[in-house]
Amino acid sequence: MLGARAQGGWRALRRCASLPRAVRLRVREALGAREAADAVRVQGWVRSVRSQKEVLFLHINDGSSLEHLQVVANPSLENRDLTFGSAVEVQGKLVKSPHRKQNMELQAETICVVGPCDIWSFPLKMKERHPLEYVRQFPHLRCRNNTLGSLLRIRSEATAAIHSFFQDNGYVHIHTPIITSNDCEGAGELFQIEASSEVRESAEKTHFFNVPAFLTVSGQLHLEVMAGAFTHVFTFGPTFRAENSQSRRHLAEFYMVEAELSFTESLQDIMQVMEDLFKTVTSTVLSRCPHDVELFHKYVAPAQKTKDRLEQILKNKFVTISYSEAVEILKQASQTFTFKPEWGCDLQTEHEKYLVKHCGEIPVFVINYPYDLKPFYMRDNEDGPQHTVAAVDLLVPGIGELCGGSLREERLPFLESRLQRLGLTDAYQWYLDLRKFGSVPHGGFGMGFERYLQYILGVDNIKDVIPFPRFSHSCLL
Repeated sequence: MLGARAQGGWRALRRCASLPRAVRLRVREALGAREAADAVRVQGWVRSVRSQKEVLFLHINDGSSLEHLQVVANPSLENRDLTFGSAVEVQGKLVKSPHRKQNMELQAETICVVGPCDIWSFPLKMKERHPLEYVRQFPHLRCRNNTLGSLLRIRSEATAAIHSFFQDNGYVHIHTPIITSNDCEGAGELFQIEASSEVRESAEKTHFFNVPAFLTVSGQLHLEVMAGAFTHVFTFGPTFRAENSQSRRHLAEFYMVEAELSFTESLQDIMQVMEDLFKTVTSTVLSRCPHDVELFHKYVAPAQKTKDRLEQILKNKFVTISYSEAVEILKQASQTFTFKPEWGCDLQTEHEKYLVKHCGEIPVFVINYPYDLKPFYMRDNEDGPQHTVAAVDLLVPGIGELCGGSLREERLPFLESRLQRLGLTDAYQWYLDLRKFGSVPHGGFGMGFERYLQYILGVDNIKDVIPFPRFSHSCLL
């Protein structure tokens, strides 16, 4: 049996369906229309209601735009279900608006409430600017908040721009596995997968997949397989890190953009793709989502001056320094670091932020890291006495590392020697095979998608750039 409210919504839908059909427009289309139209219908949710003696004003939104469409109606069309948050279908005439701040408005002839909203229990309130900390408590409703609506449109445009960038440059999109036995040595802590029945049974029984299986931390090694048949490949999908941290910088699940380029012997080639990807995607987002981005820059992170910083970055060439130069810069800094900079130690976030500041708040490529710091697949530079590999990290203002990549070790003897020393020869025999059959110089990189969004929007907490925050009481998560 349907509840009374569900039955009411169904009856409303039937009433709406019985009305004469008009041209359906999305809010974004209606706002951008150049000419008036006599018979249109718009569906969405009410964002404000203002009733006057002679006229009723509504603002409705369907998620296609940050701006709301103003609806002007006769007060006789008002009813008790027409409230903030209710779902409606409005039919009428699209006309030029007399107000300077809006292009078009809808003169309503009929207003049908498809789904009423109990405004007393609805946690989002009309005309209130809810802090992100507050809406984070309602992962199932927070997309109806303006800030999160803007974020999701930006995510969508950035995702499309990333795919367009790679496809326009001749890359083949590869769907790499989410469940894998490949632990991508050195990429991060792993979530191991077992069937629920196996967890309860004896540990001596075989694994579901006959070998230990994990949620992927990176698609890189799978991309390297494909780079043996396609010169340019990329993947864009979810990755998982089992770092037990609730900090503002860490996520257990996030999206990674990864690419591999065959027939390249130059780290500069990899760096150029990183820089071009960043600038192309950022320019696209700024041009296609100006109002959504402005909301973040103006209200969420006004002190960051992110817009000015981004415009400056897009005009300038990124800086390149070596790891050894970076360590010397840090040693000579007047700032006292929590972690003392020493050659052979990994750069910490505080070091990365300082280096970017030192270089004029322009993104910085740090290249040629110590051999012992990096995974087995990075190419040996054969230098000394400070032994390094052809690795690169891209550091950006206020965040630190955004991208990481390297040339891959394509020389079989070098790779065999290193795997033997690490005791990984058996586990990576398949990887050695790639070097036996048509191996070519190649390299690649990865970029954390959420960290990219965090940077271009100036958001302090990375959990505010994902659709669903995981630290919530909600059973959704």
